[in-house]
Amino acid sequence: MAAVTSIMRAHQILLSQLDTLLKPHDLTFARYEALVLLTFSRTGSLPLSRIGERLMVHPTSVTNTVDRLERAGLVRRMPNPRDGRGVLAEITDRGREVVEGATADLMAAGFAMTMYGEAELEEMFGLLRTLRVAAGDFAD
Repeated sequence: MAAVTSIMRAHQILLSQLDTLLKPHDLTFARYEALVLLTFSRTGSLPLSRIGERLMVHPTSVTNTVDRLERAGLVRRMPNPRDGRGVLAEITDRGREVVEGATADLMAAGFAMTMYGEAELEEMFGLLRTLRVAAGDFAD
């Protein structure tokens, strides 16, 4: 119970600090993650279903996230040429500019993890990786 409670509280603290760092860019961490995912995609676009799979969030959350990014002019929706019913989210040039600035700010702030040394961060990643592999996030 103590470990679970600590992980959950750490999540709340980190999310709050990251959202504060992203506020000047009019982003939340969830919207930032979606933009980064699009930035790393080969074409700058992905089906909404694929965004949900990769970010491990419910389709409703993806729709809300893409709605907000679209209203801000950071992504645009397009018909999926491979699936007539599907929709793609595509990052815009403005979206690329915003994610670049946001990433610079997050990196300058050490992603709110500056209280840890590199060895501690690697150890933490390793400990949490075990849980993530067991949950199917990725293969060991």
